[in-house]
Amino acid sequence: MTNKNSNTPWLYNFINWGKSGLYFLPFVILVSCVDKSDQHGTHLEKKEHLNVVWIVAEDLSGSVPSFGDSTIVTPHLSRLAKEGVCFDNFFTPSPVCAPARSAIITGMYPTRIGTSHMRTGSWFRYDLTYKEVLERSKHLPEGIVPYEGLPAPGVKMMSEYLRKAGYYCTNNSKEDYQFRSTLTAWDESSETAHWRNREEGQPFFSVFNLFVTHESRIWAKAGDSLWVANDLDVPVPPYLPDTEIAKKDIRRMYSNIKEMDAQVGKILKELEADGLLEKTVIFWYTDHGGPLPRQKRSLHDTGIKVPMIVRFPNKEKAGEREDKLLSFIDLAPTVMSLANIKPPGYMDGKAFLGPHKQNNGRDYIFAAADRFDQGYDTKRAIRDERYKLIRYYQTEKSMYLPVKYRDQMPIMQELHRIREEGTLTAEQALWFRENKPAFELFDVKNDPHEVNDLAGNEAFAAKINELNNALDGWIKDTKDRGLLNEFEYLNTIWPGLRQPGTEMPSISMNNSKVKVECETEGASIAYLVVPGKTPKRVAWNVYHQPFNYDQKDTLKIIAHRIGYLPSDTLVVKPKID
Repeated sequence: MTNKNSNTPWLYNFINWGKSGLYFLPFVILVSCVDKSDQHGTHLEKKEHLNVVWIVAEDLSGSVPSFGDSTIVTPHLSRLAKEGVCFDNFFTPSPVCAPARSAIITGMYPTRIGTSHMRTGSWFRYDLTYKEVLERSKHLPEGIVPYEGLPAPGVKMMSEYLRKAGYYCTNNSKEDYQFRSTLTAWDESSETAHWRNREEGQPFFSVFNLFVTHESRIWAKAGDSLWVANDLDVPVPPYLPDTEIAKKDIRRMYSNIKEMDAQVGKILKELEADGLLEKTVIFWYTDHGGPLPRQKRSLHDTGIKVPMIVRFPNKEKAGEREDKLLSFIDLAPTVMSLANIKPPGYMDGKAFLGPHKQNNGRDYIFAAADRFDQGYDTKRAIRDERYKLIRYYQTEKSMYLPVKYRDQMPIMQELHRIREEGTLTAEQALWFRENKPAFELFDVKNDPHEVNDLAGNEAFAAKINELNNALDGWIKDTKDRGLLNEFEYLNTIWPGLRQPGTEMPSISMNNSKVKVECETEGASIAYLVVPGKTPKRVAWNVYHQPFNYDQKDTLKIIAHRIGYLPSDTLVVKPKID
């Protein structure tokens, strides 16, 4: 069966959900149709499930007391740390949000699944037409159209496995995964999504994204009152200017952290009020490094090292600290493990908690940076517990990469001012070098700001050789898509700049049982039932075996493989007696 969408040009008309009725029908069931080899996600008794909450702050390094910065007081994060475990060596594989979030939701490296550029397209969502996506993607370089990352067949958004096991899964509300979410991923993804909308007693996985610490809040909130003192004495890293203009932005960062902490407190109070605090594993972490210049988008620890606190029911392991090397790719399999679901073998990450724990810490973490908006500057990094090697592929370019978004920040403008004056310090000037070395090596233990390059020191030749060999192995293993010319790569996944489409699903019925299949390998399938004469609340389900269907109801089915166009809607009309 050929899907008509597979031959539409890249400037396609987005599937008309209004015609299919998807957004106008009050009763919906979403299910997943997985490929035949997928055996993950077995239904368990509800009493065996732990609830899981992710609280994700944006654009923040370890600038809180629990991770060594006592500039401000954060009572709610400090409470989490006192009652939970602080993870001191947690890293993102990308120093910017969309690629990082693609790693979180799939458990895979962005360089493996083609999501390492920032962005491949702005805000691919079911509620946006392609024209709207195009209008939001003016930052893309000439010749690059908005496109979705394309993981291998069968790769799922991790929440789909949880839903198949009976979890109620919500996201509030940022997605930004470099691809459109499948309808099977969330029971609800919106600004009002909350565990409180689930069936009574149903286990849940709820994500809360806290935007207030985002880079843009440094300048967008410039006229707002501060949560901290106007004259707060703030630390200034050596690579930033120690001026009053710069300090004002740093104070705003700490003010935003205070506000975020209050938001964390609100979520904790809701868990307590619902009697769920001691039945829930709470993760607090950030989506990459800090909001200030040479933090976000940088492969230094300021861009890729982030804080994480995990609080277990009944304060298990309270006050402990964990220093093993962990990566964002470990989050998905770890949550699945806590839900007693065996993670799929295709994931790059390994569970570090729960009955399916495999990761007792790794020897290295890896990270990559490719295009940011219109600027290409390919870089790769490898880090062990002490040493970081950053490899530069475009050495002819300046170390500093202009980003219009960041340039709106007064502290960035201040850097430009003192640069033009010729008064940069030696540490500040490192970022503005006109070209780059082939690689740099840093001792992050003794040089946490990474301003002393050891690459030319013969005493570190063996370490450099070790890290280079390990980095080469990772690049080869992941078939690093970021090292390909992006335009040429786009043509390999969208031949002729035409996005492939998911085949229409097919069904077979045996009495009241419905079996759903899809010819597109690894596709998920969403289906909804519209009750006939007697409207009723319909529970959300995930397809993993034939299900009962009352032929007096209307049945609608949509197939979707990540990175493909969703199929058109298959409609089964009610049988009239």
